[in-house]
Amino acid sequence: MRWSKVFPASVALLVMVVVQAWPSVHADQMVYRKKYAMGTEFEIVAYGPTPERTARAIEQAFKEVIRLDRVMSNYIPSSDLSRLNRTAHYRAESVPADLYKVIQQSLVYSRLSAGEFDITVGPLARIWKAEIRNGTVPTEAEEQKLRRCVGWRKIVLLPPDRVEFRSPCMAIDLGAIGKGYAVDRAAAVLRSDGIQSALISAGASTFYAMGSPPGHSGWIVHLRDPSGKLGPEVRLRGNSVSTSEQTHDPKPGKAPFGDIIDPAKGVPVKTSYSVSVVAPTATASDALSTTLLLTGPARGKMLVRKLPHVAAIWVSRQGKAEMFSNGPRISVKHAAGPEH
Repeated sequence: MRWSKVFPASVALLVMVVVQAWPSVHADQMVYRKKYAMGTEFEIVAYGPTPERTARAIEQAFKEVIRLDRVMSNYIPSSDLSRLNRTAHYRAESVPADLYKVIQQSLVYSRLSAGEFDITVGPLARIWKAEIRNGTVPTEAEEQKLRRCVGWRKIVLLPPDRVEFRSPCMAIDLGAIGKGYAVDRAAAVLRSDGIQSALISAGASTFYAMGSPPGHSGWIVHLRDPSGKLGPEVRLRGNSVSTSEQTHDPKPGKAPFGDIIDPAKGVPVKTSYSVSVVAPTATASDALSTTLLLTGPARGKMLVRKLPHVAAIWVSRQGKAEMFSNGPRISVKHAAGPEH
């Protein structure tokens, strides 16, 4: 798992959302800004009383994202997470409040999913990313050795701020939840600066909507559709949507390929679906989109049934869609499978 669940034309997608939301008469003025962070492009469109005040608020939100990257990145050697991954084996280490909180929330989703969501896949993710970069497939012996490093139950939290790994080789990878957490923090910064209407995008794979554009009831976000046949969309207001999809294999073969790892099997998950999840927070939608990609529709629907204000849609490359909602409505413009 990595920071960036990158989808093409993120700027175009956000601009399309903004154009659809633009009212004929508006008092507040719209400001759009973008910033590269966490291996992807963050975009914010916000309405405020003056462009200058809104732009300052957006800049503060971006600064918060960059600060969190220095806390949670496993690519920056000096980050707090990198330090934890080097030193917390059988030794409790103090960490910043944000890192402690996101690890704590990660374990909630691990328990909820019976281990399908697991931030301890770091060692496995590292060797499979090497395949993406240079085609080097790990040997079965390497894979088996690293699988012994994985297991969310081996993380011990010692309140208020200490973390210990009960493993000699564990490493955490927050790529499936950290970006969502950063989006939530960016929203908190905007609120503290008086912004009430904004849409935040991280790589066009995680969105969070604050309020609604003037004259509209919400922000319409077009969801990932690998088939190009269904046109799924959701109207957000005070909630989030995230999409997960396995990395495309440019030369499909027998070897597993991708950066989303099945912690039970130790290899990249093989699936033809993308999955989009609507949830109250970006942290939740980010974590759940990865989880439900791993579970697939049948088990995923059972999980969503337990979660209030959550909805999910799985869309295959062939144009098959399966949905389940525990509150939010996901619309499909063209014929799809039944919603349960």
